[in-house]
Amino acid sequence: MADEPQKKPYLLGHTNGLTKPASLAAAATRAGGGGGGGGGGGATASSKKLVIKNFRERPKLPDNYTQDTWQKLHEAVGAIHSSISIKYNLEELYQAVENLCSYKVSATLYKQLRQVCEDHVKAQILQFREYPFLISIFLFLDRTYVLQNSMLPSIWDMGLELFRNHVISDKQVQNKAIDGILLLIEQERNGEAVDRSLLRSLLSMLSDLQVYKESFEQRFLEETNCLYAAEGQRLMQEREVGACCRRLKPLIACVEKQLLGEHLTAILQKGLDNLLDENRISDLTQMYQLFSRVKGGQQILLQHWSEYIKNFGTTIVVNPEKDKDMVQELLDFKDKVDHIIEVCFQKNEKFINLMKESFETFINKRPNKPAELIAKYVDSKLRAGNKEATDEELERILDKIMIIFRFIHGKDVFEAFYKKDLAKRLLVGKSASVDAEKSMLSKLKHECGAAFTSKLEGMFKDMELSKDVMYMQNQSDPGNIDLTVNILTMGYWPTYTPMEVHLNSEMIKLQEVFKTFYLGKHSGRKLQWQTTLGHAVLKAEFKEGKKEFQVSLFQTLVLLMFNEGDEFSFEEIKMATGVEDSELRRTLQSLACGKARVLIKNPKGKDVEDGDKFIFNGDFKHKLFRIKINQIQMKETVEEQVSTTERVFQDRQYQIDAAIVRIMKMRKTLGHNLLVSELYNQLKFPVKPGDLKKRIESLIDRDYMERDKDNPNQYHYVA
Repeated sequence: MADEPQKKPYLLGHTNGLTKPASLAAAATRAGGGGGGGGGGGATASSKKLVIKNFRERPKLPDNYTQDTWQKLHEAVGAIHSSISIKYNLEELYQAVENLCSYKVSATLYKQLRQVCEDHVKAQILQFREYPFLISIFLFLDRTYVLQNSMLPSIWDMGLELFRNHVISDKQVQNKAIDGILLLIEQERNGEAVDRSLLRSLLSMLSDLQVYKESFEQRFLEETNCLYAAEGQRLMQEREVGACCRRLKPLIACVEKQLLGEHLTAILQKGLDNLLDENRISDLTQMYQLFSRVKGGQQILLQHWSEYIKNFGTTIVVNPEKDKDMVQELLDFKDKVDHIIEVCFQKNEKFINLMKESFETFINKRPNKPAELIAKYVDSKLRAGNKEATDEELERILDKIMIIFRFIHGKDVFEAFYKKDLAKRLLVGKSASVDAEKSMLSKLKHECGAAFTSKLEGMFKDMELSKDVMYMQNQSDPGNIDLTVNILTMGYWPTYTPMEVHLNSEMIKLQEVFKTFYLGKHSGRKLQWQTTLGHAVLKAEFKEGKKEFQVSLFQTLVLLMFNEGDEFSFEEIKMATGVEDSELRRTLQSLACGKARVLIKNPKGKDVEDGDKFIFNGDFKHKLFRIKINQIQMKETVEEQVSTTERVFQDRQYQIDAAIVRIMKMRKTLGHNLLVSELYNQLKFPVKPGDLKKRIESLIDRDYMERDKDNPNQYHYVA
């Protein structure tokens, strides 16, 4: 029967120095794990599974281990400081530091190292040429304890700090060092050969120690000032004025060329973007002034200025995730570059013009979307309830918007979305100010011409005429219900899909009364009722008391049903009102799932599903007497956005066709490339060559033009 081998004691030291405790633990366990549990000799033992287990308790350090180890490290540090050989192996010393750190002696070790280094610095006042060796030994300390303590400088920075505090900050040492550097510079200026690498290292040292500006730069500038003062005095005494000027001009040009001219691109590549990102006005002003002194300096600065604007602007425009804030970010960016041009670039026309070109370039990298979002931004500012700005501030915002609008190519997209939103503001009564609306209209007219705004102006005229018509109608037949009808000229307003809803008898009667009155005044006209943007004020009674609701026409039809009963299913409401399915779901959602829940949906949920039931909420409570629930009318649906965009593209096709026919009618015969070139000159929106080719083919198919029989790239107009 084999005896279990005795476990070896835990050893920290061996012939090559110190070993990691974890490694020794594994080795000791393996040494004790070879014994078997019964008879059978080696064969039995070899067939068993070897299991390595960690010690249950962490081994203790031998007595005096910390003190003895530090003594070794102290001797090694002393040897490095004295530039003599170290009698210990570097790996052994590294392992010693790691062991001490593993046993939480890091703080003590760091303090001891700092004290030894500080004592050495004070006594020797020498550069730490051997400092990298010291760092390599204490690397583990640097990468663990020091790294985890943000308040402690790294061992390298600690050395710099000690050197700065005890060596370079010593006035005698500092003055001698700077005197020596200035002497080297003077010798070189006098034509003597000097060690440039030494000079470069000394200046780099002052920079690393962060004393270059306060200790060296002022004296260097004073010495330089004295040098050129003396040189100027000598030239004035020895030479006549013309010769003096001829001598100075190439000298100044040479200095500017070597210090600046040879490094223009490198300077801009290295730092311009950072200066612009951080809006460092003082540095940008200085850069502009310096670059203006060097031949070609402004031109290179212009190029990099343009690239920065295009690159930064592109990040704003092309990312769909930024659409929500795109316009505001464009306005802020424009304000920033305007300020830089005014303050830093002295309102230089070249920088202004190139800025405009750069804005136009990047803002049209994503066709149509910026135009749409600018129209929506204007809508948000002109809506009632916008309390962000006074009338004067709103006017300034609109002026800034117009500058961004000026850069856009596809202004027809802006017009379509602006018209859609303006119609809602006017018809739902959500316009913040008629003066602000007309001011914006005036700005658009000034920018794009009367043709661009003629339909928008027609919308305002319709609203004014409608007031007059309603006044006359109410004079002739005042009813119990206040009815307001807006008469819209079809060509001025956005196209609305007619929806035949089931009005109640009172509404139908009111419609007929107005129709009789209006057609009696204007024979030959035709009225078509548009229900989409109709709205009403309903009075209701609840347990808490009376309330008034400002609601859409569709919401009105739904709520009036509850005069006849307390509960209706989705299908019953749809059948009774005739409201289109998706529109009805939105309407019921606003009444039963929003903030003001006049109806209760069963089962509960955010979406309206088939089979849902709706119950009148008799316990409805609200702090306001009149409650607006018709904000739903102002929100743009996905279908609305898509249809507006599609109408723009359809209009563009008509415009392309008209332009092609107009050109061909005038020129009679024209080559393909010349026709395309003419179209680009006439069309006011971006278009691809492939789209033009499709329209040409369409007109050929419809016999407006034909291809030349011998040359397929030649077209003839067909009268």
